[in-house]
Amino acid sequence: MNSRALRYAGPTILAVAAVAVLLCGLAFAGGAEPLRLGDPGPVVRWGLPVAKLTVNLSAAVMVGSLVVALYALRAGTRAFETALDAASVGAAVFTVSAGITGFFTVLNALGSTPSPDAQFGQLLGRFLVEQELGRSWLLTTLAGAVLTVLTFAVRTWTPTLIVAILAIASLVPMATQGHSGDDANHSAAVTALALHLIAAAVWLGGLVLMVLVRPVLSRDETADVLRRYSSIALAAFIVVAVSGTARALAGGITLELLTSPYGLVLLVKIAALVVLGVLGAWYRVRLIGRYREDAASRRFWSLIGLELAFMGIASGAAAALARTPPPVDTSLPVDLTPAQFLTGAPLPPEFTIDRWFTAWDIDLLWAFAVAFGAFFYVAGVIRLRRRGDTWPVHRTVLWLVGLALLLWVTGGPINVYQDYLFSVHMVGHMLLSMAIPLCLVAGAPVTLAARAIRKRDDGTRGGREWILWAVHSPFSRVVTHPLFAAAMFIGSLWVFYYTDLFRWSLYDHLGHEWMVAHFLIAGYLFTLSLVGADPVPYRYPYPFRLVTLIAVMAMHAFFGIAIMMQSGLMVAEWFGSMGRTWGVTPLEDQYAGGGVAWSVGEIPTLVLALVVAIQWSRSDERMQKRRDRQADRTDDAELKEYNEKLAQLAERDARRRERAGL
Repeated sequence: MNSRALRYAGPTILAVAAVAVLLCGLAFAGGAEPLRLGDPGPVVRWGLPVAKLTVNLSAAVMVGSLVVALYALRAGTRAFETALDAASVGAAVFTVSAGITGFFTVLNALGSTPSPDAQFGQLLGRFLVEQELGRSWLLTTLAGAVLTVLTFAVRTWTPTLIVAILAIASLVPMATQGHSGDDANHSAAVTALALHLIAAAVWLGGLVLMVLVRPVLSRDETADVLRRYSSIALAAFIVVAVSGTARALAGGITLELLTSPYGLVLLVKIAALVVLGVLGAWYRVRLIGRYREDAASRRFWSLIGLELAFMGIASGAAAALARTPPPVDTSLPVDLTPAQFLTGAPLPPEFTIDRWFTAWDIDLLWAFAVAFGAFFYVAGVIRLRRRGDTWPVHRTVLWLVGLALLLWVTGGPINVYQDYLFSVHMVGHMLLSMAIPLCLVAGAPVTLAARAIRKRDDGTRGGREWILWAVHSPFSRVVTHPLFAAAMFIGSLWVFYYTDLFRWSLYDHLGHEWMVAHFLIAGYLFTLSLVGADPVPYRYPYPFRLVTLIAVMAMHAFFGIAIMMQSGLMVAEWFGSMGRTWGVTPLEDQYAGGGVAWSVGEIPTLVLALVVAIQWSRSDERMQKRRDRQADRTDDAELKEYNEKLAQLAERDARRRERAGL
């Protein structure tokens, strides 16, 4: 198919395939059947999933265009402008369709029809403001409106990056919808769905963008852009496949249920995903490298049209599944325990020694972070060694140890028991903010990236360019300054536990993920401001670094003692209402948590102080050697000057004798 024809036919193929599969899926699985009580009518039953499908497709165009433009295109070019124009149109459609979806959602939840009277307006307003489902769609619509304006306004690197981050964040409220809220494992379902939505949006939107920018690129430029997009698509495919599987497992889908109508629609989506993976592997291995040939180019764009059709099939099936109740157990639930009421999960067994090694509850977000972090780091080391460069083994070991510890904290026994035991929560906090950053900083990931990632010379920005930009940005100069890093490290500790942020992290899974990310980053920046091979704009002289560490240790100890001396229970309605029949009392456990912050939490700080002292000593030794070499050079220069003067005197004396003899 001609690339210019595909520019118009491609989105049409995607939309037609998606709508056709959506309607067939709803009719087959019963997602649009009339409700026995409170039926909102056929317009809502059929219009709601169509509007939700439009939200998904437009969000993909918005997010995918921005992400791929930042990684594969050059700012200021016609292709970059085309990508931002596509994101603008996608954001506008996203806003309108999100508003319609929110309105239909209100009608579906209330089981009523719209009317112009004041009572309906009050119901609509209260639902959008007071109900979580309504607030999600209200936030999504408002975010879409803001993004519509921003995508029209930005045209340079940094503003586009900020808008892309906001666009990705606008998809998070949708992850709290669907069937996730009904799952027993609500947190795992929300995380899996959020990752699934974001990865699918980047993948699908990037593919649509390839079709749109093809006419404004030369063949050589198109080959480079396709190669870069295929790397993004590969990572997105992995995330979509793994998160989709985790989402199905969290929703209680088993092999036996795959023969139900819901299961058959799910199989259609899985089959489309498998075909997309095969097609992606085919053009990545066989066609992109030979794209500059005429035959390969024509075959490639025909393949893209086929891939868009299967993208539409997968999108339509996903939208149908969102409106189809899965065939789960419909028997009356048993009485919820206090732990189930608070956390959505039953109380785990007693926390014994063996549970430190056998208890697991993987957090998919951090599992992906660990997996990708390990893969790219090891790949960088291998690339260095293949070209004959060296990389210290201890850095690789420490980086992998830090990632393994991060996986253990976020998916092991600490993640299992931290909602029930304050002391376990504090152990995880200390490891996140102190032990793990020490290992990760020692791995020097920025230095490795600068040496291992290929430098681009066409004006685009790849991983190396974006990392170096971030390191040398004004924002980096602020957050890596020792004073700011130390204040953030200690100040956020007190603010978090003595405000409602701690309560938010317990009740809201988004708050929990924010807590993990914040303390990991705060600890990393504090450690980086003191030690490490990675470059930072400024570090204190070594004596002031030790003074900073002593001050931090004192404040940390004071924080632990303050918790130990507290007579009341922190977040008492949570830790005091779990209904535990094993272990110490909640107040005793809180006392133990304060002891952890005071004692165990100081161990990584002492190690960091030791590292600073060792580096100080080595710095003095290097300085002394430099002075000795300078002194040797000075002595050599003085000796050379002395010999030159002797030679001049000897020559002058010889001339005098010669004149005397004449």
